[in-house]
Amino acid sequence: MSDARYSIGIDLGTTHCALSYVDTHASDGEKTAQGVLPIAQLTGPGAIDDLPLLPSFLYLPHPDELASGDLHLPWTGERDFAVGEFARSRGAGTPIRLVSSAKSWLCHPGVDRRAGILPNDAPPEVARVSPLESSVRYLTHLREAWDHAHPDAPFGEQDVTVTIPASFDPAARELTAEAAEAAGLTRMTLLEEPQAALYSWIQKSGGEWRKQVKVGDIILVVDVGGGTTDLSLIAVIERDGNLELHRVAVGEHILLGGDNMDLALAHVVARKLAAQGTQADAWQLRALTYACRSAKETLLSDPATDTVPLVVPSRGSKLIGGSIRTELTRAELTQTILDGFFPQVDSAARPVSRARAGLTQLGLPYAQDAGITRHLAAFLGRQVGALAELEGLREHVAPDASFLHPTAVLFNGGVFKSALLVERIMGTLNGWLAAEGAASARLLEGADLDLAVARGAAYYGYVRRGRGVRIRGGTARAYYIAIESAMPAVPGLEPPVQALCVAPFGMEEGTDAELPAQEFGLVVGEPVHFRFFGSSVRRQDQVGTLLDYWGPEELQELEEIEASLPAAGRTAGEVVPVKLHARVTEAGTLELEAIPRGSDERWKVEFDVRGAAHG
Repeated sequence: MSDARYSIGIDLGTTHCALSYVDTHASDGEKTAQGVLPIAQLTGPGAIDDLPLLPSFLYLPHPDELASGDLHLPWTGERDFAVGEFARSRGAGTPIRLVSSAKSWLCHPGVDRRAGILPNDAPPEVARVSPLESSVRYLTHLREAWDHAHPDAPFGEQDVTVTIPASFDPAARELTAEAAEAAGLTRMTLLEEPQAALYSWIQKSGGEWRKQVKVGDIILVVDVGGGTTDLSLIAVIERDGNLELHRVAVGEHILLGGDNMDLALAHVVARKLAAQGTQADAWQLRALTYACRSAKETLLSDPATDTVPLVVPSRGSKLIGGSIRTELTRAELTQTILDGFFPQVDSAARPVSRARAGLTQLGLPYAQDAGITRHLAAFLGRQVGALAELEGLREHVAPDASFLHPTAVLFNGGVFKSALLVERIMGTLNGWLAAEGAASARLLEGADLDLAVARGAAYYGYVRRGRGVRIRGGTARAYYIAIESAMPAVPGLEPPVQALCVAPFGMEEGTDAELPAQEFGLVVGEPVHFRFFGSSVRRQDQVGTLLDYWGPEELQELEEIEASLPAAGRTAGEVVPVKLHARVTEAGTLELEAIPRGSDERWKVEFDVRGAAHG
């Protein structure tokens, strides 16, 4: 058992970070002493304030832009960058020097995430940083802010849980863990954000959650953050007379969230300006996007506000009257987000994909369909059989259902401060359920939409000590290595590929998978690459299961993995027979090792996170 006094939870969000903590010395059972760290940060040149959230923005000023001391923090001398509220507000006027959405870039397999690529459209004179380094700077700021506020309880001696989207693949999880380690988070565990949100709801209920859910309940967690939409299903079962929570499914990685909404609002305002004779250029459109982000947050959090003024500065500070002045109204916000992102569709609806142009701008691979309700319909349809293997829930499955029927819904993410959006999803989902003769799903109320993930992560760290209720689940996917069949060359025909399961669905943290009997031949002295697959629907496959064929919905290809075996004692280019061994670390990352025949040597097989351009 840990001897740390505090269990710290960090929400490393796309648009905001937060830090919560549980004082384990003052907590007992489900009664926890929990707080949220007011994060000291720059709010203006030389101005420090304590705010509950740290905006996930990094500003890289021109060397002559600010006076000496403008970037001082209480715990350090001069810095050449700013993170947090000042970075966000300053960057809205100079977007080419602003790094945003680093978390989304961190899970983008098409770029080198350790290379200086952000801001991605900055001119050559602007110094760039990597998505990994941006994440390190946010986490470092949180560690330093904690140490400044708690000199008697150093951050490095506490248990820390960092949250990630449930849909993060092993490579993105490993990069997040690497960023945490570089920021000085030595005792770190990863936790999926929808689980964190549910942990927060449980903790906040003070034990009353058992009266709000019952055995057989299927809780749908809908988490729409700044960069991703995350969908999870958690079942309530009974074991030894106690209620238990089991995570049974997570959705695919959907790069769709508040960022997309901000961009959509900016285009709405730009069209309004164009109708008035003012044409915004690309630079101003980006600044307008940041202005719309702030206006959206104001309108969603303050029902009394109907209009927010928008001011977009001109490129040159010496230009008088060059600023664009307009406004965003509540009606524009509601129509754009409600109709564009939460359309009323039926349960058979699926996301629309279009053929991409041959050339495209280098940017984030956003979801092609902005309709979150269509992604929800696809997720529930794909998981229709998810309960068949779960003991105690088979009788709750409707035999002729076309999608899995949730019985309760928990929302997370700032956009759901709008009651209209909550009502739209609940109304749409309950329409689907009614059409199949099922009872309506109920809303689990009382969620803390801004701080739930950080609070839930801190509570999870406390739960891991054997206190409170724990959500069971393990890995959200089964994982497979591709094996190319040995066959004579046939013109125009690629050798068929089989998929070997190396890690089953639901593997718990800190566990190992038995070695499959299959051996691979690995070349020593040079890197070798493997194709790698994941499945969120194949729950029966065990280590060593070999698939000859699979449907397009069953397996999704993930990033390559590579192994580089030292040639020590062998001839370079020699083929060495090895077995693969999978384990889920205590931190929540997936590790694969290659073990040569007749040897105790172990070589780590790593995810190729350098990006396709370098692979």
